[in-house]
Amino acid sequence: MPQTDARPATLPDPRRWKALIFIGLAQLMVVLDATIVNIALPSAQRDLGISDGNRQWVITAYALAFGGLLLFGGRIADLWGRKRTFIVGLTGFALASALGGAAANTAMLLGARALQGVFGALLAPAALSLLAVSFTEARERAKAFGIYGAIAGGGGAIGLILGGLLTEYMNWRWTFFVNIPFAIVAAAGAVLVIREPAEGRNRNRLDVPGVLLVTTGLVALVYGFTRAESDGWSSGSTIGLFIAAAVLLTAFVLVERRVKAPLLPLRVVLDRNRGGVYLSLGMAVIGMFGLFLFLTYYLQIVLGYSPVLTGVAFLPMVAGMITGSTQIGARLMTRVPARYLMAPGFLVASAGMFLLAHIGVDTSYPALILPGLVLMGLGMGTAFMPAMSLATHGVQPRDAGVASAMVNTSQQVGGAIGTALLNTIAASATTGWLAAHATAAATSPEAAKAFQFQGMVHGFSTAIWVSFGILVAAAAVAFTFVNAGRPGAAAGSDTGAAKENEVPVLVH
Repeated sequence: MPQTDARPATLPDPRRWKALIFIGLAQLMVVLDATIVNIALPSAQRDLGISDGNRQWVITAYALAFGGLLLFGGRIADLWGRKRTFIVGLTGFALASALGGAAANTAMLLGARALQGVFGALLAPAALSLLAVSFTEARERAKAFGIYGAIAGGGGAIGLILGGLLTEYMNWRWTFFVNIPFAIVAAAGAVLVIREPAEGRNRNRLDVPGVLLVTTGLVALVYGFTRAESDGWSSGSTIGLFIAAAVLLTAFVLVERRVKAPLLPLRVVLDRNRGGVYLSLGMAVIGMFGLFLFLTYYLQIVLGYSPVLTGVAFLPMVAGMITGSTQIGARLMTRVPARYLMAPGFLVASAGMFLLAHIGVDTSYPALILPGLVLMGLGMGTAFMPAMSLATHGVQPRDAGVASAMVNTSQQVGGAIGTALLNTIAASATTGWLAAHATAAATSPEAAKAFQFQGMVHGFSTAIWVSFGILVAAAAVAFTFVNAGRPGAAAGSDTGAAKENEVPVLVH
């Protein structure tokens, strides 16, 4: 079957660069919301009387709804249209944020967080697919995805900074209310300047069995890792959730192979390039989310940083991500194949993780933490941009939403796995160290506190070493599976043509 170009036949939208501003603003809101609440959580817990057992649900309710519904949100974007889904997602996210900021009790706050996740699952794939269908020329696509990659990579760290400022100088409720102006500006801009190609719709009937299977499967998977953190990996509830997730997701794949209009066309994920991107990106996010978690605790508890100073300490990482995405990745993406950016990028990030694994109870920020964060930012920024571009390059416009959703799904599930897995490893290492060195514990309060800090730092270091290994493995996956040529290369200049049913992909 002859391949057809996935790009729209019409001329590029002259307002596409203005549209990128509002798409990026919406993406920033979604990404920073994943971390902005973390710093505010202790204040919210005291104010609303949230129990220690229910505290984790402020984070988990968002992760479950967001991660479980992303593929459904991507398919809705293909069905309704990306612009409409984008505006609905922004509106709903703003209303859910207002509800969270006004929460009077635990149930109201948890409900608001779940609603944020639901509308975030509509918004995130709609934003990325709008970008994918708006920028099709190779050099413009590189610049656009460079900016988008910097936002996606640095948004989590920006959330830590903003959360610290709002919590320390205003009130924890403003970590919710701050989303409202973001959403209003982005929605107004979408109405005025965003235009979606008319041929980009997928009007096939919604695959309801697929929606139910993948949503419950992903929720079971994310919840299983959450329960492992609190109940242990060998508990019956944890094992039962993992078994349920495996059964549901296997059934989902079988259903998708047989239905006429699948929720996730397997052609989207079976291409080795996109599959390699989804897997390596998810692995990298496991390590990065673990770093955010441990460094936040390390800086505040061990080194005694305030919430604001903790956020500021992450700024070099944000600067590194922006530099890596816009100055390295975007400039080289049209000149070299993606794997020669992704694999080295993950290796540079792993070098930063290697440095950070050597933290101690009195580590100097300028001497060790600063260079580690800069290397992390440069590496992740360089790798994220081509990864996000390649994950949506070459798919038919009707599949752009679900391909975009898979990018977000790999990140969201990776983040949930990373938080639970690495936190469990750190806690076990700390417990083991304290037990092994119990005879060295002193009776004075100062010495006892220092002893506890040593055990805590040992746990953090152990988990960061695991993150280092995961990032090296992500580099290996990217180098092995991602073999697409540089964007814009002539078909005859590469070694062969890519074939993926009727879906055009980058030439090999």
